[in-house]
Amino acid sequence: MEFFTISLLNGVSYGLLLFMLSSGLTLIYSMMGVLNFAHASFYMLGAFFAFTTAQFVGFWPALLVAPLLVGLMGALFERYFLRKVHAFGHVPELLITFGLAFILLELVQLTWGRTSVDYRIPPELDGPLFSIYGTQFPIYRAFMMLVALLMLVSVWLLLKKTRIGLVIQAALTHPETVEALGHNVPRVFMMVFGGGAALAGLAGVIGGNAFVTEPGMAAAVGSIIFVVVVVGGLGSLGGALAASLLIGVVQTFAVGINASMVSGLTSLGLNITPSTFGYEVLALKVSEIAPIMPYLFMVLILIFRPKGLMGTREG
Repeated sequence: MEFFTISLLNGVSYGLLLFMLSSGLTLIYSMMGVLNFAHASFYMLGAFFAFTTAQFVGFWPALLVAPLLVGLMGALFERYFLRKVHAFGHVPELLITFGLAFILLELVQLTWGRTSVDYRIPPELDGPLFSIYGTQFPIYRAFMMLVALLMLVSVWLLLKKTRIGLVIQAALTHPETVEALGHNVPRVFMMVFGGGAALAGLAGVIGGNAFVTEPGMAAAVGSIIFVVVVVGGLGSLGGALAASLLIGVVQTFAVGINASMVSGLTSLGLNITPSTFGYEVLALKVSEIAPIMPYLFMVLILIFRPKGLMGTREG
């Protein structure tokens, strides 16, 4: 019971952090059709900006300042670079965001160095929230979950219940009509891209001190973000949430399981010996294959449901 409860809570908190990361990418793709390869780099910038800001004014102002700075950088990139190649199709968009990721990595290394920085959890959030059979669940994990849920509600209300949200959604499908009504469609897209970058920056503020803040953090989460987006369905915010929670929970449980498929099959009465075909694979512990499970999910989704869990169009 202890293992199940703590693993479930840790899995949900990790899944919600993945959602914070993937939601910005999902919004940018669903509204603009741009698959931003530099999205994880905005996550990295959020963590480093928060680290520097927190040194001067503390964590709580950094929670607001860092995402705004990252969002501003994203908006400026869309305005002066991405917009110029948008008319040439998806390949130039992919290439320019791919190049941006390398540029941001070099800038971070030049500014903060090539090693990790001492970005810590604030003292008021450092400690256990409760304990189950001697195993503690940190306050900061609960704080991560709360921020992710507040972000989800805020984005949903913005898109579904406000005039700005209606204009954003209409600009994707009927840009000429939106322009005829007096709205600046390019400015709308700039706001969307900047907002998506800001969400990644917010995830960096929250996740940077929970895990590690270093230049390699973008590469560490970059691939898993795209797995979440593909599994959930390209452009689906609800799908991104479902996929994030699924991957977070399954991977967290898998890390804590030391049993192998051999022991499981043996308990079912099957005779598995070292001479059995594929024994080396079956002998691997579940915890050893945990890192590749999200990618197995993605392969299965692409084979059996290319639209993803809640997607409306294929990749």
